[in-house]
Amino acid sequence: AARCGETVVWVAEGEGVVGRAAAGGAAVGACAAYAQAQDDRPAREPVKEDTDVAVGLSAPAGPIAASSAYKQAEQALSVARRRGRALVEHEELATGSVLPLLADDAVRAFADGMLRPLREHDAKGRGDLVASLRAWLSRHGQWDAAAADLGVHRHTLRYRMRRVEEILGRSLDDPDVRMELWLALKTTAASSGTP
Repeated sequence: AARCGETVVWVAEGEGVVGRAAAGGAAVGACAAYAQAQDDRPAREPVKEDTDVAVGLSAPAGPIAASSAYKQAEQALSVARRRGRALVEHEELATGSVLPLLADDAVRAFADGMLRPLREHDAKGRGDLVASLRAWLSRHGQWDAAAADLGVHRHTLRYRMRRVEEILGRSLDDPDVRMELWLALKTTAASSGTP
């Protein structure tokens, strides 16, 4: 950065360093190249704790948006560490699906815990509540469409959704509950390889 005449600010923070540099500049390029070299390192090569680097990059931002950029960089760094990667750019987090962000043990444990009572109910041969819930949520609560997908009468599906509410002790009228259940279904499906 000094050779290129770039202004760079580095501040020590805890065990890390926070930097502000020109987007696409030499300092950012050097960090990215170093991180790429770490990711490309052969698995058999030992990791040196004192030189191992994880980098989180924010989206380009001006001085007024510095605090927002800092938060973005922290989020990207957190994902980089969880995934064992040397570099993650915030743009990776802001595009595509949210599901890769849910590939965390705590999220899977939450999803498994949330769906466990329904799976236990289904395992006893008392209905197919998990599949019914998935169909109903995927059809945005449209009874006829979801019932047709399942090959059951809409009244059967209504009964199953009441059972889901009873077993979970939560109302499917609450959009937060529907969102949590949908993410739980997607998370457990992704970890088991089912659609």
